[in-house]
Amino acid sequence: MKRIVSISLGSSKRDHKVSLSILEEDVIIERIGTDGDIEKAIEKVKELDGKVSAIGLGGIDLYFIVGNRRYTVKDALKIAGAARKTPIVDGSMVKDTLERSMVKKLDKLLPGGIKGKNVLLPSAVDRFGMTETFYNLGANIIIGDLMFALGVPIPIRSIKTLKFLAYVLLPVLTKLPFYMLYPVGEKQEENTPKFIKYFLWADIIAGDFIYIKKYMPEKLEGKVIFTNTVTPRDKELLKERGVKYLITTTPELEGRSFGTNVLEGFLIAMQDKRLPHESDEDFLERIGFKPRMEMLN
Repeated sequence: MKRIVSISLGSSKRDHKVSLSILEEDVIIERIGTDGDIEKAIEKVKELDGKVSAIGLGGIDLYFIVGNRRYTVKDALKIAGAARKTPIVDGSMVKDTLERSMVKKLDKLLPGGIKGKNVLLPSAVDRFGMTETFYNLGANIIIGDLMFALGVPIPIRSIKTLKFLAYVLLPVLTKLPFYMLYPVGEKQEENTPKFIKYFLWADIIAGDFIYIKKYMPEKLEGKVIFTNTVTPRDKELLKERGVKYLITTTPELEGRSFGTNVLEGFLIAMQDKRLPHESDEDFLERIGFKPRMEMLN
């Protein structure tokens, strides 16, 4: 049996557990929220270490990968360091590879493709691969890291500017308490609309769902949401607000999509089920783990 557990700094209200049979192997995938408590997350990792197949870090990034540079988040390193035996991952490699290919698939699926579409990315440093691919495919992008993470009302409109700011700011920001940069615990359940005009400008709103959910306006008629970690209640919320398409880069499992950290942990845990030289994408397709594209309105 394989057991993959995501330990998240997010709200425990979003916890979920599924049991699957994949390639004649029983697989348990579970998400456990610690409501923003880093010490609780550390203790949970220690408790599971050596007893599960893989551990994912949710609600926090261990690494930000921007261009050819990688930045380690200090608070995440504390949690990851509690694992001595079990592999622990944050989903950053999935974001940098599979999410790039998912944007290319979206380009073929979306009527008219991506070129010329307006794309809002509330947070891009944690999804540089996705952001760069949208940009390279000809989208008009607005990157919201300064606005949504730091409260600075300046949109970023190019990859070059994003890289420059990341190279200058991330060595400092990654040393700050993570709650200063990202909503954790109960704050993930709040909705405080912010920088609404950029949401309304966008055809596609892409990236981390917690950021999208926290700051989105009441009305999102006709929008495409390109994200992951969506619960059935989240889907209903998006439908109520008029979203046309919901696309999740991770597969839907019993009504919800898990985070990229879970998918990365799953890929590690299932190494013995892979064919020689089989890519992550080919393996996921072979077992039927496909991204979701769903029309809501």
